[in-house]
Amino acid sequence: MLHFHKSLRNQGQIAFSAAALAALLALPGVGPAQAANSPFTALSGTWSGGGVITMASGAKERIRCRAQYGVDGSGSNLDLRLRCASDSFTFELQSNVAHNNGVVSGTWAETTRAVGGSLDGSAKGNRIQVRVTGTLSALLAMSTNANQQSISIQAPGSEMTSVAISLSRGR
Repeated sequence: MLHFHKSLRNQGQIAFSAAALAALLALPGVGPAQAANSPFTALSGTWSGGGVITMASGAKERIRCRAQYGVDGSGSNLDLRLRCASDSFTFELQSNVAHNNGVVSGTWAETTRAVGGSLDGSAKGNRIQVRVTGTLSALLAMSTNANQQSISIQAPGSEMTSVAISLSRGR
């Protein structure tokens, strides 16, 4: 059941769509021969944490997120389930993403609001950068170091101007 203030409906939709998309960018995988060297293959499992959404008005709101990353045996495909919530709204994302030779691509759907689209970008070392398109447009950057992930989202011109999330493995 969704509970959020009507005035936050669009803000929540945009902010959590972008936040969830950022989390899905911790995408596992490169070709099978390179899977062991990929910075993404170690993401399989459960991650959780929190962050802050900054709205165009300047208002800020704390969020809590929990992600489940499923990685195929080759490390080239990711199935993501992400749930984020604040005091005023909830977001649930499902995504399928592939990584091949430094290129990241895939689809996303936010199931509670029936919105979605595609993403494409690049991955190098422990960093992923993508452009999200579809119901919203955003630039996302993510870095993963051991059991910590940092996610930054910039969505100029939308109700949500930025999102910063920190996730940890297995909390």
